[in-house]
Amino acid sequence: MTYTVKCLVSGATGFVGRPLCRQLADLGHTLIALSKSGASLPSGIPTVALDLSKTMPTEQMMKGVEVVFHLAAIAHQRADGKAYDALNHNATLSLARVCHAAGVKRFIFVSSVKAMGSATTGNGERTELDCAIPKDAYGLSKWQAEQSLCAEFASGPMSVVILRPALVYGAAAKGNLARLASAIRYGLPRPPERGGRSMIAVDDLAGLMCELASSSLSNLQTWIVTDGRAYSTRNVYDVLRNAMGKSAGRVWLPVFAWRFLASAVDTVSGNERGETHNKLFGTELYSNRAIIEATSWQPKVSLEQVAADIVRTAGAFR
Repeated sequence: MTYTVKCLVSGATGFVGRPLCRQLADLGHTLIALSKSGASLPSGIPTVALDLSKTMPTEQMMKGVEVVFHLAAIAHQRADGKAYDALNHNATLSLARVCHAAGVKRFIFVSSVKAMGSATTGNGERTELDCAIPKDAYGLSKWQAEQSLCAEFASGPMSVVILRPALVYGAAAKGNLARLASAIRYGLPRPPERGGRSMIAVDDLAGLMCELASSSLSNLQTWIVTDGRAYSTRNVYDVLRNAMGKSAGRVWLPVFAWRFLASAVDTVSGNERGETHNKLFGTELYSNRAIIEATSWQPKVSLEQVAADIVRTAGAFR
């Protein structure tokens, strides 16, 4: 028999929030869903409109809540540093304090590997301890939230779990995978085999959080979340192209031309020099060993399984 709990999810209508709420409901957990807009979830579950950068849940709303999943955040868009700080950092700490006062048993915060800053030990897999202070506003706000949670809730009756997902993929993703799928449709040549990065399927991330809802963890835990594979841009290109029913792409653009075009994109987009090339061909690998050893969770979804959904939905974000 599955142990069910009363859960609160912030950012419920977001990319990760939707599958998390669906899985929690399927498991029979009682769900309070929060969103900034108050829009209903695809399943019809209503959400409570609440802007956490301005307002916290009421005492009545928190009554009986045992587990809180904090997903609400300003993600990888260019925003004012104060906005990142208000929601990603300050609201996280404020919500944790509200949860502690309400007697919540577990606070699960979805941070990011970006909170770990730049690698300090080369191009190998990074562990939870291989960290530096991030330089970008998004990563810094997540790092500050982590530091605040650790300082205030390292011990006590409310257990705190900090999750650092790598790049999250799945249908309806609006980021780099959607842009890559669109570029393949328009004839992007096959990239050179360089670099690699860690990723995690959104349904696997949601499944992990559902498992943590009824686990017996205590105190504070910080874990990287990946599926354990390394993906190069060429690998992802090949999988998406196959999902489109296209034959294998041709390598006809020389490496120096890729670097030149990436630099041009940086100039047009206002990116830092080398940003686009690093996204395409850099190495950003993270180890999931700690969470695999500490829990019974195992990633089940592969990029190949959801590639068709990614390419089907990518056209909506061109």
